[in-house]
Amino acid sequence: VILGLLGGMMIVLIVSRLDTDRGLTPIFVLALALLVFSFTGAVGGSGFLAVYVAGIYAGNRKMQAIGTIKRFQDGMTWLAQIIMFLVLGLLATPSQFPVIIVPAILLALFLIFVARPLAVWLSLLPFDYTQQEIGFVAWVGLRGAVSILLAIMPILGKLENGQIYFNTAFIIVLVSLLVQGWTIKPVAKKLGLIIPPRIGAVDKVEVDLPGAANHELLSYRVIKDSPVLRGERIPRWATPSLVIRDGKSMRYQYAGRLRENDLVYLFIVPSYSRLLDRLFASRAPVDEDDAEFFGAFALSPARPAADLDAAYGPGLLNESEKGLTIAELMRQRLGGKADYADRVRLGSIILIVRDLDEHDHVTSVGMSLEAVEPAITLPIFINLKDIIQRVRDRLKGRRNRETTTSESAQKAPTGREEARHENGR
Repeated sequence: VILGLLGGMMIVLIVSRLDTDRGLTPIFVLALALLVFSFTGAVGGSGFLAVYVAGIYAGNRKMQAIGTIKRFQDGMTWLAQIIMFLVLGLLATPSQFPVIIVPAILLALFLIFVARPLAVWLSLLPFDYTQQEIGFVAWVGLRGAVSILLAIMPILGKLENGQIYFNTAFIIVLVSLLVQGWTIKPVAKKLGLIIPPRIGAVDKVEVDLPGAANHELLSYRVIKDSPVLRGERIPRWATPSLVIRDGKSMRYQYAGRLRENDLVYLFIVPSYSRLLDRLFASRAPVDEDDAEFFGAFALSPARPAADLDAAYGPGLLNESEKGLTIAELMRQRLGGKADYADRVRLGSIILIVRDLDEHDHVTSVGMSLEAVEPAITLPIFINLKDIIQRVRDRLKGRRNRETTTSESAQKAPTGREEARHENGR
């Protein structure tokens, strides 16, 4: 971890001071990543972990030609995965499959339906995930290049029965892809985890600017039904510089009203790009499930959170949270940063982030009064918070029943009193 962190700092420092052709920058980054990997392995550390940490650090820092680096790394990622699956096919021995096919399939089914869900549930137990979310993570699982790489290790180490391990992993990966791979979207839809789109289609290209510029150059293609085509004006903080129409370039001032398929180049401040996305995007498809996903009621994020506790509580908020606004409460419950479609559960109500501004401040909040339905009837995907709440509710219900039974016993007349009552009547 330490060498990876230092390696990430080294990558950022060298790339920031690198004065060479921009096309060579991704090659330098790749070479430096290999240096971090090999050096860490040479001194007895984990090269994989080191280069992973270095990538996380460098990827979250400002560097020149960052767009070029990301596109190059994206292509290298796909190439690496293709190579791994090619190696999987080359090293597999289908003639040996009949001997292990039955236990391998049984092992795959055990991993899919027992081991992996149990491991995911135990890992996510302390966190405030819903049953739907934990169930989806358990179903998606981990397969592909990582499994193949780990399966190759016994063969490289020349372990006894190493080929059996590899062939078993081959069958497990295939079963996982066939059973889980194509069902990801139906499962997500069944669990209600597909987020409705905020905007429609948008055709955008980011153009790298040399040096440490404080502006971005974006290129948008004007799409049919986009707000800018319907007469919406471009904001003042965006500076249009060029319009390409029918293969001819012209200054924005002389282009007149924008037309469909025009290519517009604009200089903007980086944090405002999402607002322009909405301006140049087509209309988002409206689904009847959108209102259900974002809640039937809309709340002002500036309202005091104490109003929720007064209306739907008490006990929804802690004492420290009663002085916050709804937006501040949601941001605090979400770890300091709210994102589109994030949800916060408060007892029997759910708060949903409907929209954000350019500074990631919550501008619209939806509320649902319907409790989150469990993903399944079994309690395997219940988080620790829900388990504690269910135990409390059960203990409270037991105490109430005992209290009711005790009061009934005290009020019930004895046999002698009943006899007197009968004689008197």
